[in-house]
Amino acid sequence: MRVFTTLDELSGAVGEELGTSDWLEVTQDRVDAFADATGDHQWIHVDVERAKQGPFGGTIAHGYLTLSLIPLFSAQIFGLETPGAKLNYGVNKVRFPSPVKVGSRLRATATVAEVSDVPAGKQMVTRYVVEIEGEDKPACVAETVVLLLS
Repeated sequence: MRVFTTLDELSGAVGEELGTSDWLEVTQDRVDAFADATGDHQWIHVDVERAKQGPFGGTIAHGYLTLSLIPLFSAQIFGLETPGAKLNYGVNKVRFPSPVKVGSRLRATATVAEVSDVPAGKQMVTRYVVEIEGEDKPACVAETVVLLLS
């Protein structure tokens, strides 16, 4: 796992692929818990019997569930031990090119896309590609934005 201790070190990593997380199986329990947390109980996610007759032959994870796994994957890939607080600032781009069938395994690869100066410190944009084991298209491609306060 790559650990950054200075903002200069982080700035020097722009364009660098930082690594890949471990595989994580997406279970129906995780999907159901996400549905409960968000109130999104669409049948394609939570009704196992009905979803068998649906377009994917079974239930699929919410796209936002896949996106919400990025912090878990990120913690396995790199760490920010720079001075000051780190704040989630948002997401520039998110796409879900392929559905995630329950029972699939996911992992993410992270690349430092940009580090720029902002009045409060630095802004880091990280590009994540969340792949599905055995599939050609990724589950999610996203650019997250973190503020590193100085």
